[in-house]
Amino acid sequence: MSENRKKRWPKIWPSLFMATVVLCFGASFLPMGMTQASAAVPPIESTVPTSCGSAAASPRHYRVAASPETVHWGYYSKNLAPVITVNSQDYVTLETITHHAGDDFDRMISGDPAIEAIYHWTAEEKTVSDRGPGVHILTGPVYVCGAEPGDLLEVKVVDLMLRPSGNPKYGGKTFGSNAAAWWGFQYDNLKTEPKPREVITIYEMDPANDYATAAYRFKWMPQTSPDGKVHETIDYPGVVVNHDTVTEIEETLEGVKVPLRLHLGSMGVAPSEADVVDSIPPSYFGGNLDDRNIAIGTAMYYPVAVPGALFSGGDAHASQGDSELDGTAIETSITGLFQFVLHKKADLAGTILEGVNYPLLETPDSWIVHGFTYPNYLEALGEDAQKEIYTLSSLDPALKDSSAKLRDFLMNGMNLSEDEAFSLITVGADFAITQVVDGNWGVHGIIPKGIFDPANVKPKPAVS
Repeated sequence: MSENRKKRWPKIWPSLFMATVVLCFGASFLPMGMTQASAAVPPIESTVPTSCGSAAASPRHYRVAASPETVHWGYYSKNLAPVITVNSQDYVTLETITHHAGDDFDRMISGDPAIEAIYHWTAEEKTVSDRGPGVHILTGPVYVCGAEPGDLLEVKVVDLMLRPSGNPKYGGKTFGSNAAAWWGFQYDNLKTEPKPREVITIYEMDPANDYATAAYRFKWMPQTSPDGKVHETIDYPGVVVNHDTVTEIEETLEGVKVPLRLHLGSMGVAPSEADVVDSIPPSYFGGNLDDRNIAIGTAMYYPVAVPGALFSGGDAHASQGDSELDGTAIETSITGLFQFVLHKKADLAGTILEGVNYPLLETPDSWIVHGFTYPNYLEALGEDAQKEIYTLSSLDPALKDSSAKLRDFLMNGMNLSEDEAFSLITVGADFAITQVVDGNWGVHGIIPKGIFDPANVKPKPAVS
C-alpha cells in the first residue's frame, strides 16, 4: 500500500479496492484459534502494585526492572515474595539478565548499572549472595490475583527486545554467550585435542539485523572467584572470566550468520512440592523448557500449583537449535512484554484446555505439548529428586510422555478416539528434542492447527 502511495498512481481508488480484496482473501488463510495480543498495549504506569485490588475496567501495563531486589538466582520457590501483583489480562514488561554475562564483562556487564549491581562480587561483599542450586537469573515472581491450584495461567509473549550493551564503545550492539560445557551432550564425544574441554563463543547481535555473528571464542581456563575459590570448570554461576587468562580466537565461524530466534529459555510458575526448586530441570510447572518456539506471538499455558501462580522468567536466548546440544543457547539479556490471562478451573470444562496439566504452547499455526523423562520428577523421585534427576534422564520416557500428552490433547480438544489420535500423531505430527542438557530431558510434540475442521475443535475458555 505504501509503495502505491509513493508511485502516486492516478487511478488510486481501484488499486486500493483490489489491495483490500487481496488482503481480506489472504487473511482467510491465516491460522485460526490464536488470540492476537492487543495492538494498543496500554502505556506503562509509574507505580508497581504489590497487593490485589479491584480489577480495572481495562488491562493495565507495568514494568519490572531487573535489579538485585527483583531477581532470584538459580531457583523457583513458592516462598518468594512477589515483586509485582497483577490482575488477569494485565501486561508486564519484564527485564531479564543472562547468567552468562560474566563470560565477557566488557561487552555484557560494563556500563549497565543494573547488571553491574546484580553481578557485584568482591572479596568483601556479594550483592546477590543466594545463588543456586541452579544457575539462571530469574526476574519475578509475578503474583496473579485470583490464581489458585487447578487453574491455568496463560502467558502471552507480546514482544521480546534485545538489551543493548551498556558499554558506549559497542554502539548499542547486544552480545551473548554460548558455552560448550561439561554438562553438554557432546562433552564425552569430542574428536580433537585437547579433550575434554569447555569452549565459550561470544556472539554479536546488531538490532539493525536479524542475525548473530561470532565475535570470538576461547577455551575455559581455571578462574578464581573473589572468595578465593578456583573453578576448574564452569561450575558456579556468575563467575566473571579474567580475559588475561584466556586466548581469544577471533577467526570463529567466519561468514556464518545465525538467524535470531528470541525466546526465554526459562519461564514458569512456582511448584508446590518443595520450598526451593533447582532452576535447571523443567517439569509440569514449566521452568527451564528451553523451547525455541516460545517466541513473539505465542502463548504458554501453565498449570497453577500455588496461590498467585508466582510466575518468573529469565534465561533469555538470542537463538537456539532443538536439543541445546552443547550446553547453552546464545545466552543474552532480553526485555519481554507479557500479558497474563487467568483461566479458572471451573471454566475449563468443555474447552480445548480441559485436562491440560502440563506446559502447553500455542503458536499461530500449531499446538505444542511438552513431555519429559518424568512428568513431575519432584513427585516421582521423592526426597532426593533434585539430585537423582540428573542421572536418570532419558529420551525414551520423554517421547512416551510427550506422545501420551498429545494423544490426550487430541482426544479431548478434537473429540478423537485413541486410535484416531495415534494415527493422526503418526501421519500429521512432529516430535522434536527440546533439550538434553537440563536434567529431565524434554521432547515436544507439534500438531498443526490447519489440519482440523474448526467445527470439530473445542473452543478456548471465555475470557472475562
